[in-house]
Amino acid sequence: MAVVFQSSLRVCRRSLQFTPVSLKVCNQQVRYLNLLECHSKVLLQDNGINIQKFKIIEDSKDIKSLKEEFKVNEYVVKAQVLAGGRGLGHFDNGFKGGVHLTKDPSKLEEIIAKMVGHRLITKQTSKDGILVKKVMVAESVNIFRETYFCILMDRSHNGPVIVASPAGGIDIENVAEKTPELIGTYPIDIFEGLTQEKAKEIARFLKFEGTLLEKAAKEIELLWKLFLNVDAVQLEINPLVETKEGEVVAVDAKIQFDDNAEFRQKEIFKMNETGEMDAREVEAARYNLNYVGLDGNIGCLVNGAGLAMATMDIIKLHGGEPANFLDVGGGVTENQVLHAFTILTSDPNVKSLLVNVFGGIVNCGIIAKGIVNATKTLQLKVPLIVRLEGTNVNEGKRIMKESGLPILFANSFDEAAQQAVASLNK
Repeated sequence: MAVVFQSSLRVCRRSLQFTPVSLKVCNQQVRYLNLLECHSKVLLQDNGINIQKFKIIEDSKDIKSLKEEFKVNEYVVKAQVLAGGRGLGHFDNGFKGGVHLTKDPSKLEEIIAKMVGHRLITKQTSKDGILVKKVMVAESVNIFRETYFCILMDRSHNGPVIVASPAGGIDIENVAEKTPELIGTYPIDIFEGLTQEKAKEIARFLKFEGTLLEKAAKEIELLWKLFLNVDAVQLEINPLVETKEGEVVAVDAKIQFDDNAEFRQKEIFKMNETGEMDAREVEAARYNLNYVGLDGNIGCLVNGAGLAMATMDIIKLHGGEPANFLDVGGGVTENQVLHAFTILTSDPNVKSLLVNVFGGIVNCGIIAKGIVNATKTLQLKVPLIVRLEGTNVNEGKRIMKESGLPILFANSFDEAAQQAVASLNK
């Protein structure tokens, strides 16, 4: 049972609440839809899943209505940012903790004022932290027991799998490693769906008993329906709790969506939180480009993740530093090449551009036209090195040579990297 969990857990851990702020990685960027915790709560609530009461606070007007309309025994105040470790974080104004508990409603305004408009620094943020624009105020849940529940798409089963554990609310990876018997995996037949019998079986494994067994099974069925309704590829509830009052409540939700379903889920995708992302990454996504900013000074335009990583490696091999990862993909157009150049040159650290394209699906002629158009439109000032191979390569080279532009041509991968590094010293 632990095998599928171990192989698939990386998907679960790419939670929306804990999306890394630093994107300085050397692998292909996957454009995840980023929802704040409060937005995930809205989706659970709209789909009938049992959650605690909550309000989203953005300004003083919301605080006023909070006092009048939201009265509970204890309040949980949580800063809404795409980073974990909020409870142990601190704000740029010296205020400690991005999560606070209080039973006194008169203290809510003071706590919220110290969060909204200030930057929260945690172990998962940069040293400058993240600006807090929203706060979620929720009813404190009187937790008796915590469990773990997740639905995810798993390749080894060619479909959805439910992963569950009665040991929730903690580092679930350690549970899988140290006590694998506490991890249950339940492949779901996509045609049959999640049956009532299967939902009860999972609820029993999670150690819900008596009347709670029926309640937990119902929540599991609703979570399955949510998974389908929103085109999710991962839905993680940690913890799914049993309260002292005998209720089953989903306390925290992290949802990952299928980007290909955006046309069906327009309202959800409108909630995408881009405020914390690199503006160049946001701009690249608009044109279906994959971009990750790095610290170097050689801009890289490539097609394909493998070629992108190899390009960055060979630049470093010759003593240079890549400034980015920019993959134009297989269906690139002239217009995309122009926008790719615009994004690359918007980085003041970029002192040289290297285009490394292998034309398989990509037509080198289209790439060449895009390069010529972009160079003229942007009046490119930095050295441009181009290496093309593959489909229609001779036509591509002819277009660039006849343009009269000062383009440096490379005949090999290695030569292209050497020229890019050498151009920095001219």
